[in-house]
Amino acid sequence: MRRVTLDGLADYARGLLAACDANAAAFPVLSRVDLPGLGIDVFSDHGELATALAHGMATASLAEQGQRVRIFLAHPGIGSIPRPALWGEALFNPHMFAERLEAHGLRGNYFHDLHYWQFYDVERRLGVQLMLSADGCPPWEFGAPLRCFLHWEYAARGMRLTHAGTLGVGGRGVLLAGAGGAGKSGTVVSGLLAGLDSVGDDYVLMKLDGDRSMARPLFTTLKQDPAGFDRLGLARWLPDPGPLNWQGKHQFRVRDVCSRGLADELDIVALLVPRISGAERSAITPVARKEALMALAPSGIAQTPGERESGFRFFGELTRRLPCYDLALGTRGDEIAETIAAFLDRGIP
Repeated sequence: MRRVTLDGLADYARGLLAACDANAAAFPVLSRVDLPGLGIDVFSDHGELATALAHGMATASLAEQGQRVRIFLAHPGIGSIPRPALWGEALFNPHMFAERLEAHGLRGNYFHDLHYWQFYDVERRLGVQLMLSADGCPPWEFGAPLRCFLHWEYAARGMRLTHAGTLGVGGRGVLLAGAGGAGKSGTVVSGLLAGLDSVGDDYVLMKLDGDRSMARPLFTTLKQDPAGFDRLGLARWLPDPGPLNWQGKHQFRVRDVCSRGLADELDIVALLVPRISGAERSAITPVARKEALMALAPSGIAQTPGERESGFRFFGELTRRLPCYDLALGTRGDEIAETIAAFLDRGIP
């Protein structure tokens, strides 16, 4: 089996992109994905990943006109697509990997256990995800398909995929940032059930436009562990939620529990760092910007390879311009939603 080193990395990437171009007609499924300011044509095989594309992506009414991004979700069973190569050096240094590709106008990612490659040509707006089989990708890809490609394309435009939840009222909203288990997802679901708006629970698109910080939707997925699922009474909407995902959580879509779906956009006016307090009532109090930055930036940057330096600059600017608060979560979802709605209604900041 072929082995790839740093010296041959860019050539390997361009060879895979050329192979996908040459085999485009052999891909069984062609999907059109329209996201905020971005139209994508996805070439794939049948399978769970293709289903995730059809049901897990937000739909925007204003996708970019003209040239579209093309992404190939490839494996050796399609035409003459080759088997994934192996990494050929004793060590794998993600920073050096990214640097070598960026020197050639490329972005990329490699997941050792699955021999799974992703490459993106920024200038040609062309990407390939090479797997051993139609669904031979890490399990988190099914909840946020194309995540890395979206990150690379939007980052080239000065925007960022942001690992945060959102809630809003009347077009104004808050970012909810924090590590796993902090209560972000439960807070978003509680808000949706109480009539608040959201543009996403896990990853959203952030754009700094003048003095505005705008959040737009990319994915429709919601997740809750069994305890949260029961606490929020979600069986009322989802009596048979299906098997648990790789995190041991129920995974479902916004429209499964909220008929109005995601909002098109929220003008973000504050950053909240949620934590489970155990208190009966929720409380929102100021928090240091450094603490807010550490809640927001590391997870998003770690989960989206490449663009590390620009990522810290972006999130640093975002926390500089937004007022930052600690959100001590109460025990009742409806009360949490009421607290956030009242916070926004007061016109803060």
